[in-house]
Amino acid sequence: MNNGVNDLRRAYLEFFESKDHLCLNSFSLVPHNDNSLLLINAGMAPLKPYFTGQEIPPRKRVTTCQKCVRTGDIDNVGKTARHLTFFEMLGNFSFGDYFKHEAIAWSWEFLTEVLGLDPDRLYPSIYGEDEEAFEIWTKEVGVAPERITRFYRDPETGECDNFWEHGAGPCGPCSEIYYDRGEKYGCGKPDCKVGCDCDRYMEVWNNVFTQFNGDGHGGYEELAQKNIDTGMGLERLAVVMQDVDSVFDIDTMKAIRDKICEMSGKQYQVDALDDVSIRLITDHIRSSTFLVSDGVTPSNEGRGYVLRRLIRRAAKHGRALGIKGTFMAKLSETVINECKDGYPELWEKREFIFKTLTAEEEQFNKTIDKGLEILAKMEEELVASGAKELSGENTFKLYDTYGFPVDLTAEILEEKGFGYDAEGFEACMEKQRQTARAARKETNYMGADASVYDDIDLAVTSEFVGYDKTTSESTVTVLTTETEIVDTLAEGMIGTIIVPETPFYATMGGQIGDTGVISTANGEFEVKDTIKLKGGKIGHVGQMVSGMIKVGEKVTLTVDAARRSRICKNHSATHLMQKALREVLGTHVEQKGSYQDADRTRFDFSHFSAMTAEEIAKVEKMVNDKIAEGLAVETAIMSIDEAKKSGAMALFGEKYGETVRVVKMGDFSVELCGGTHVSNTSEISAFKILSESGVAAGTRRIEAITGQAVFEYYADIEAKLNAAAAALKCQPADVEEKIAHLQKQLKEANSELDSLKAKAAQAAVGDVMDSVVEVKGVKLLATSVAGVDMNGLRDLGDDLKGKLGEGVIVLASECDGKVNLVVMATDDAQAKGAHAGNLVKAIAPKVGGGGGGRPNMAQAGGKNPAGIADALAEAKTVLEGML
Repeated sequence: MNNGVNDLRRAYLEFFESKDHLCLNSFSLVPHNDNSLLLINAGMAPLKPYFTGQEIPPRKRVTTCQKCVRTGDIDNVGKTARHLTFFEMLGNFSFGDYFKHEAIAWSWEFLTEVLGLDPDRLYPSIYGEDEEAFEIWTKEVGVAPERITRFYRDPETGECDNFWEHGAGPCGPCSEIYYDRGEKYGCGKPDCKVGCDCDRYMEVWNNVFTQFNGDGHGGYEELAQKNIDTGMGLERLAVVMQDVDSVFDIDTMKAIRDKICEMSGKQYQVDALDDVSIRLITDHIRSSTFLVSDGVTPSNEGRGYVLRRLIRRAAKHGRALGIKGTFMAKLSETVINECKDGYPELWEKREFIFKTLTAEEEQFNKTIDKGLEILAKMEEELVASGAKELSGENTFKLYDTYGFPVDLTAEILEEKGFGYDAEGFEACMEKQRQTARAARKETNYMGADASVYDDIDLAVTSEFVGYDKTTSESTVTVLTTETEIVDTLAEGMIGTIIVPETPFYATMGGQIGDTGVISTANGEFEVKDTIKLKGGKIGHVGQMVSGMIKVGEKVTLTVDAARRSRICKNHSATHLMQKALREVLGTHVEQKGSYQDADRTRFDFSHFSAMTAEEIAKVEKMVNDKIAEGLAVETAIMSIDEAKKSGAMALFGEKYGETVRVVKMGDFSVELCGGTHVSNTSEISAFKILSESGVAAGTRRIEAITGQAVFEYYADIEAKLNAAAAALKCQPADVEEKIAHLQKQLKEANSELDSLKAKAAQAAVGDVMDSVVEVKGVKLLATSVAGVDMNGLRDLGDDLKGKLGEGVIVLASECDGKVNLVVMATDDAQAKGAHAGNLVKAIAPKVGGGGGGRPNMAQAGGKNPAGIADALAEAKTVLEGML
């Protein structure tokens, strides 16, 4: 077989499919309903609910190739040939089905028979006390005992690489398989063997046998349902199969690496520093491309910050290699071409990926320039103070606020003989990490939050039957209060009702859950919310308003039909709007989040600038045109592949089963959607965009209304217009003209008022030329005038400057209980050392204020009118010091 990365991925998945495993596509890098992870960092991470029993897996045997991102060792990426932030993890999983015998046998079969690796170069390892695994390896597989390495717990820490556990919860021993790559990769020591830190013995397979439940304190109970969690790094496997030095030499990575060399004019393995940059960019462009593909956009927090950091580190190293301008979108093309075989969504999202990378890279180029400017000012302060080290706070400010890499700060400072406070910087970083950890919801080891719903039998499920009706009959299967499962809910009690079939739509996909009533002959329950629970259950949350309801009782479920109708209109209009946005703005537009309730729709989408009024009007008109056309809204259930072939749009990060629901509105809009809709677009009646705004970098938000809400919106505007017309004493049609006339009158009145103020100010000053004094050959006029605002004071200063000729003018005025100060210096006075900005800054404290400005003109404000005389007197002293 071929040993390319794509070939190895395909061979592995096909092998386990032949062993009756269900092959699942890689899950999104964005965790689904898991608050414990920022990004998917292991092959088993998306499958946690199946391991914990919170959800029933689609099959007891599953195989995947999962894309993963880990950034814990990001500072080592590029510096070594081992570290990566993005990697692919091959896995085969058993949820209470097969165990050690099959897992060990299949791992050996795949490596030796499918891949054809030499059995004499493969070395298994086991947990030291796992005699069962030892027996299977030696007696069933036939590996010589001396070829098996036992790893034991550290007697001091109790830790062991071959025993997998994370605090309390499921855990168990491991059995790894190492491949001897030969002496050329070894350290040369005579005792070099499995477990050595050199590159000779490479781990290619890890079987995790989840057979215990640990209490976190060394106590273990045998699990009734034992699981298999196999992990094998695809890149590592490719290193072995292609017999290359490192992961950066395998075929898909080498293609990216070579493209970087082509762009930069550099050669790999000629200059060590260049190699660091080449490896770093090779890794980071992969991570960035896949993260953007899964809907992550650059931001200053969470996973968006991870992406921003990756892009900016890569861009910075591109500069170091001498690559001119933006380059990451072009490089991303190579990533997509190399990886689209296993991840076709990369090709589908390529335009969005390119736009996102380019926008962030352009922003970073501006940031670099801004950072250099700020760093230069900080260097000036270092020189002025005689310090040799930039503070940790300032270093962190450059890094956190301006995105300026700390290593770049260190390099620039070093060139000029400075250092930086690394400990202070790290303290600031740790404070930020603690804040981030506190903000992220703490969960138990498997990322599940305990609730009353966890105690419900996994076999209990619900089916939504409300696409074409808002009432139905069913039987109560589960009742809960807020804390426990119960048999009865009585009047006044708050709780949740679960039934096998319900017309109530649960909050999902942006659409808010239904409300309504569940009733029996003996009681009535008001449904205030409908929620989706794990395991396919639908919970009706609310309160008993009368009587009681018992488990097993027949109930009538009635949705608030009027509210549902308004929600449907908003939801269907959102589909039309998304299509219209793609038509008007471009195909890079992707849904980034949405919310529909009975009052409005809120839609977040990818776009890199504010929409113009013309673009908003075009989108609004297009949606209203489609409403007027009366397009039939049709739904169909089909496979995900059939849906994509039909042109249906899928959402970023959404989990889809083997079959999906496709909602089609005429020939205009086709989307995957599980929500409820109108049957014809004409039912929406009308559509109005209320606002368009930015919510994050590269993400815009539209809020809109439909149906009766639009008519109410215009009725409200009409009422306000009539009220305005009445106040203006004109007809509504004449309001614009009347306002223009009043604005003209107001402008004329203000102009006349300003003129009167100027005359009054001049009259109040009187003959001030008698107050002029000479300070070291420079004329100084320092005086006060009552009741003049800042604009009037500046005008007066200009007038007096004409009378004074060359010199300095200082004017003060008490106006509305506050102090205004203006200082002016002519060119001749500046040439002799006068500086208006420094002068006003020096005297402003006398009036309880502060200010500054240019050498020729400056102003300040204050709160202490009693200090005006002192400020004017101080002006002479300050000016003397300047000249």
